[in-house]
Amino acid sequence: MLIDTHAHLYSDEFINDIDNVIIRAKDVGLSHILLPNIDCESITKLNQLVALDRHFFKKMMGLHPCSIKDDYKEQLRVIKNELTKQDCIAVGEIGIDLYWDKTYQLHQEDAFLEQCKWAVELNLPIVIHSRESTDRIIELIAANFNSQLRGVFHCFVGDKRQALEIINLGFHIGIGGVVTFKNSNLRSELVDVPINRVLIETDSPYLAPVPYRGKRNESSYITEVVNELSNVFNLSTQKVSEITSKNALQLFNL
Repeated sequence: MLIDTHAHLYSDEFINDIDNVIIRAKDVGLSHILLPNIDCESITKLNQLVALDRHFFKKMMGLHPCSIKDDYKEQLRVIKNELTKQDCIAVGEIGIDLYWDKTYQLHQEDAFLEQCKWAVELNLPIVIHSRESTDRIIELIAANFNSQLRGVFHCFVGDKRQALEIINLGFHIGIGGVVTFKNSNLRSELVDVPINRVLIETDSPYLAPVPYRGKRNESSYITEVVNELSNVFNLSTQKVSEITSKNALQLFNL
């Protein structure tokens, strides 16, 4: 059993072949694919995909930091309404992104904290986007929530110190295709990280693993992530699959 804990298969990149993408995902042993929301415009497409197979696809609801502009409070209102009326397993994808533009950093921080409050109220995990902002998000969680939150720092590409700080907060780290990149230091940073705090993901259609790097990513490619982690942790691919699936089942109450 495998669980892709982060994929955007409702995006337009899959509009012409989603049926085949689903078949390939199931063929490699995936039992669930978890779908994080982006903004108000992505809600309908996400719901339509979930409706195809409610056991296989699991829905999250959140406002992505890169979608936060001047109207973010209105978007938050719509998204909270959707979160409370639908069967969502997590609040996500939320966080802070300081890679492209820092113009809206304060707005992003405000939206992140607000959505974290929803997670506490609803007893749901959060799924965090932390590009160039991992340390700041760790600070915000530690200062404002004091062990009230659980979740995952998705697409983790940080160092050992950050990984252990995340784990000490009670969170997991999500590992995807970057771990397979030849120029990535991530493999060496994970050696001392406990695998019982690791989740696997694809972030499809982004960050395809080697040997698909540069192409559209899809959930079936998660086997490449498992193969690489088996080398990192010196475990069989079956054991990596079992442990990471158990982690996901427990965190998201699947």
